[in-house]
Amino acid sequence: MGHVTARRRVTHLAGEQVSARQETLAVEEPLEIRLNGAPITVTMRTPGSDFELAQGFLLTEGIIARREDVQAIRYCDGRGDDGANSYNVLDVTLAPGVEVPDLDVTRNFYTTSSCGVCGKASLDAVRVISRHAPGDDPVTVAAAALRAMPDRLRDAQKVFAATGGLHAAALFEADGTMLAVREDIGRHNAVDKVIGRALERGRVPLSGAVLLVSGRASFELTQKALMAGVPVLAAVSAPSSLAVSLAEESGITLVAFLREDSMNVYSRADRVR
Repeated sequence: MGHVTARRRVTHLAGEQVSARQETLAVEEPLEIRLNGAPITVTMRTPGSDFELAQGFLLTEGIIARREDVQAIRYCDGRGDDGANSYNVLDVTLAPGVEVPDLDVTRNFYTTSSCGVCGKASLDAVRVISRHAPGDDPVTVAAAALRAMPDRLRDAQKVFAATGGLHAAALFEADGTMLAVREDIGRHNAVDKVIGRALERGRVPLSGAVLLVSGRASFELTQKALMAGVPVLAAVSAPSSLAVSLAEESGITLVAFLREDSMNVYSRADRVR
């Protein structure tokens, strides 16, 4: 398995002072995901929880619906310059009867660590139909529980504390119980990892859950929440207009600018008490 962090020598300038020192950086490496041996996507990610990442990606792309749709996952024999396995190629074998999507231009795409949606051929290609209806979820969440979640997420971001260079996503129960936290250099990867973990534990659809992201709430992250059946999506930063539109259409409660003393609720405010 690849390393999560790497050490690099830097020249540090502070006023008139110049010094050399070692810095800890977040690792960014490509992960190619294959379906039954055929490449479907390449994403730039921080190594770790790769099986969860693959399953979360396949779920939020509408390719699988449950853990039983995956027969096997294994690392392929990708080799680095030193001849060692790079652990940067995953092959997912779908269960018999699960349809493999057409690998056309709308499905076979490259994902950067900063944006997943921008790699798709068109916006229509990502408007997949969810098998779940989070708008029907009767859950409510106390405002106090929501306000406490960002601090709990930051406390759990161990690699971010060392590097300052990772996004994070966390799943909470409505009462504030933390279910999972994952970090990644790509915000969409962090979300796929926590959703993949939930999938492995039979927790999809994520009824009654809150998905918290450390950055902004984009259309893509809102779509991932929809595909996993998440009724409440919260972000510490701003939402996009398209994210708000999708949340309104799907009945997701979208909370952004989440702080210790305030928040903005852009859709389904009736769930926040």
